[in-house]
Amino acid sequence: MARVPGDEEASRPPAAPRADRAASADSFSKRHSAQSGRTGRRAGDSGSRRAILDAARNQFAERGYAGATIRGIAREARVDPALVHHFFVSKQGVFSAAIRQVLDVVEAEMASTEVESDNAGEQVVRLFLQLWENPTTGRPLLGVLRSAVSHEESGQLLREFVSGEILGRVLGKSPQIIDDDTRAALVGSQLVGLAMLRYIVQVEPLCQLPPEEIVRRVGPVVQYYVTGQLTAESG
Repeated sequence: MARVPGDEEASRPPAAPRADRAASADSFSKRHSAQSGRTGRRAGDSGSRRAILDAARNQFAERGYAGATIRGIAREARVDPALVHHFFVSKQGVFSAAIRQVLDVVEAEMASTEVESDNAGEQVVRLFLQLWENPTTGRPLLGVLRSAVSHEESGQLLREFVSGEILGRVLGKSPQIIDDDTRAALVGSQLVGLAMLRYIVQVEPLCQLPPEEIVRRVGPVVQYYVTGQLTAESG
C-alpha cells in the first residue's frame, strides 16, 4: 500500500482564475497563520495540546471533517473533550490548528523550489509525491483531501494548495501556465486525481508503484499540459 495511510473519499479542485493565482500562494500561507484556540495556557498544557493536534490529524485523515468529532479526537488524545474546547473552541478551530504544520512545511518547501519549463512535468510530480509520502505533510494533506467534498474550508484549502502553492509558486514562472488557465486546470486535475486514486481510493497497482515509477509515467502527461500543443492547428 502507499506509505501515507488512509482510504476513503475524494475531491475535485475547481480551477482558480489566473488573476487569483498570484494571490493564492500568499492566501494559502496566511489563511491560518493566526493562532487557533485560546491564549494564556496554563503551565504544562503544551503536552496535552500537542496530543490533541496529533489525534486531530489522525482523525481528519481517517474520517474527514464530517466524520471526525471532538469526542473522538479527545478519546484518541486521552483527554477530556472539555480540554479540546478549552484550547480550540470548536471542531473548526482544532481542524485549522491541526493543519498549520503542513501549511508551514509546504510553504517552506515551495519557496525553495525552482522548476524549469523544459522538465517541469517530472519535477512537479516528484515534488507533489514527496509531500504526500512524507508523514509530516502527507497526513494533514490526506485530511484536507478527504474533507474537501463536505467541508467548505477544506475545499478552499485544496484549491489554494493546487492553484497557489503548486501552480503559483512552482509553475508560476512558466509563461505557458501564466498565460493559459486551461493548462493550469489540467495540471491541477492530474495531480489531485493522482492523489485521490493513490492515497484515498488506493487503486491497484497505482498505490503500490514506487514514486519514481509514477514520476516516469505521469511526468510526461503533466509536461504536455505545460508546454504541449493543446489545440489542433488549423490547416
